[in-house]
Amino acid sequence: MVGAKLTGRWRIASVESPTFVRFQLGAQLKRAREKAGVTTEQAAALIEVSPSTLRRIEQGRVGLKGPALNALLDRYGVADAELRETLRSMAQAGKQRGWWAKYGDLPNSYRQYIGLESAASAIENFETLVVPGLLQTVDYARAIISADASQPTPQATDERVTVRMERQKLLTEEKLRLVAVIDEAVLRRQIGGPEVMREQLSALLDAQKRWNVSIQVIPFREGAYASMVSSFHILSFDEGPGVVYIEGLTGDLYAEGEDVDRCTRVFSSLRAAALSPTASTAMIKRIRDEGTP
Repeated sequence: MVGAKLTGRWRIASVESPTFVRFQLGAQLKRAREKAGVTTEQAAALIEVSPSTLRRIEQGRVGLKGPALNALLDRYGVADAELRETLRSMAQAGKQRGWWAKYGDLPNSYRQYIGLESAASAIENFETLVVPGLLQTVDYARAIISADASQPTPQATDERVTVRMERQKLLTEEKLRLVAVIDEAVLRRQIGGPEVMREQLSALLDAQKRWNVSIQVIPFREGAYASMVSSFHILSFDEGPGVVYIEGLTGDLYAEGEDVDRCTRVFSSLRAAALSPTASTAMIKRIRDEGTP
């Protein structure tokens, strides 16, 4: 049966993250289309949208109305009544608005990531240059965001900082477990100046005390290691398959399936190359107390 991983037991409580619901619905529709041997162009023509719009539907970036969904399911040969009802419920839930919807200047790609993040039960995050967003202080985040040429106004910068701090409630409210592996360069790059960095390093030390946060540092002496030129996030969910997220200058990439397995193996090798959490804490404290790059 197409989409056998989804059944009527899907908890519509997941509507807390409509983005996650749309993402899972899109993934199911893509698998169903491919199993049925229907091309993107044929499916798009059936519901009278462009092929690019259909791809956005399958990526979970836009929603889908009931009649169009029914037409696709009919064309794909999805006859199971329970599955069809589940997918219709998901399409309806995907129309809801997340807390981030009130921030009008956020890029659509960022909105999608926030939606997936808010539904995740755990995130494994590797960063080569900057502190993970969920661990950034206000001043550090402002320095990072202000340096981004795509932020045209002070209002947009303020909005992005506010959103970043709001996202951190996932950790403080213990709704999420974060395992972060960072390069030593993250600790030594003077973003925002010495005082901002000292505050940021102190914040990392405080975060390390949380049961749901683990930080490991790969020291310079480690030399070359896997994925040292590419940061990534692995998002795990209580329901549904995991997702890999890679942020890029010209666009964001989401991957599933074998790519998640491959990145999980890479992340395990990164943790093995890194200092233990205890030794990492000692390094962070030493660099903070030195106060020099």
